[in-house]
Amino acid sequence: MSEGMVIDIARQVVWIIVKTASPLLLVSLIIGLIVSIFQTITSIQEQTLTFIPKFLAIMLIIVLCGGWMLDGMTGLFETLVASIPDYIK
Repeated sequence: MSEGMVIDIARQVVWIIVKTASPLLLVSLIIGLIVSIFQTITSIQEQTLTFIPKFLAIMLIIVLCGGWMLDGMTGLFETLVASIPDYIK
């Protein structure tokens, strides 16, 4: 296994991580911003107020995009397992 193969595998893994995590992080960021603006407007200084909306939004995104996320991760795993004989050489 050469250094190029290791770098290529690491690049693929990082790309899958970014693609899988980005919908969750973006939704969490947007909900946090909305709740933060709401808190600023209403002068509510409760720090735990963001947890439930973020949790519900993330669960919704997992339900909606979970199959796509799982397909990406399993596709990478299947590719890596199928390429093991090439890596051993």
